[in-house]
Amino acid sequence: MENSNQSVPNRFFLLGLSTVPHLQVLGFLVFVVIYIITLSGNCLLLFTVRISPKLHTPMYFFLSNLAFIDICFSSTILPVILVNTIYKDKSISVGGCVIQMFCALLLGATECVLLSVMSYDRFAAICRPLHYSSIMNMRFCIILALIPWIAGFVNSSIQVPITWRLPFCRSHHINHFFCEVPAFLKLSCRDPLLNEIAMYTAAGTIVLFCFLLTFISYVYIISTLLKLRSSQGKQAAFSTCVSHLTVVTLYYGTIMFNYTQPRSSQPRESSKTVSVLYTVVIPMLNPVIYSIRNKDVKKCIRQTLQRKVRLSKSILT
Repeated sequence: MENSNQSVPNRFFLLGLSTVPHLQVLGFLVFVVIYIITLSGNCLLLFTVRISPKLHTPMYFFLSNLAFIDICFSSTILPVILVNTIYKDKSISVGGCVIQMFCALLLGATECVLLSVMSYDRFAAICRPLHYSSIMNMRFCIILALIPWIAGFVNSSIQVPITWRLPFCRSHHINHFFCEVPAFLKLSCRDPLLNEIAMYTAAGTIVLFCFLLTFISYVYIISTLLKLRSSQGKQAAFSTCVSHLTVVTLYYGTIMFNYTQPRSSQPRESSKTVSVLYTVVIPMLNPVIYSIRNKDVKKCIRQTLQRKVRLSKSILT
């Protein structure tokens, strides 16, 4: 009987964000709007960068990578939330849970490292402007873009297998809206100390390294900006830096909150709220914070729309 209780079940049940009917309806509508904004904003950024030669620069190359990650991240989490909100059957297969956990860890860590890579790009652009084109050549940009994916893949390849080696006999109902590692550690009937150490080590190493790289980059960036005589150039550079720091602070802070706190000191509801921020809200805000408010991007979008309007008028006439 003990062995059967400790075996991995065929399905788990995601309890979601709320069990109150009217809140579920409201949540469904809100998440549909968020998903539409996330997809449209990030797809618009990818399309604009792709068709605008002016935006074929390292900065927008990394922003395109960020947009792609955000599309994948949202598509890993939000469809499951929407389906579980409208259907009574809130179960998810073990295979589906494993895939979702792997993808979430992969994309989360990849975005974390990519944000620090983008800070290095801003450092090279602002502090080494004369050597920027030689430093950030296409080959080096591709290498820098691959590093986050490698780090994310290694992180997932370690975390997911050791998580699924645990016996889940306390409950098969997950008090969460997706298959996240901290929620699964609470279901184990065996002390998951080694899993917690691995999780804290991975999260701490990735986030700490990324934070230090970002911090050092911005120490140099801010000191360089303060020396600029042109107020217009200083304002434009500060605007870009503030946007990046806003996303970095939100993203690193929320991930550290969920992945480096002991299970006993982490309230379940606050954990779910924080997870919503970095899996749902931040991917929606990234294209707005980084690009849609950027003058170059808005100008390229406006020119593209004007060309399409002129082309449509010429076809009609």
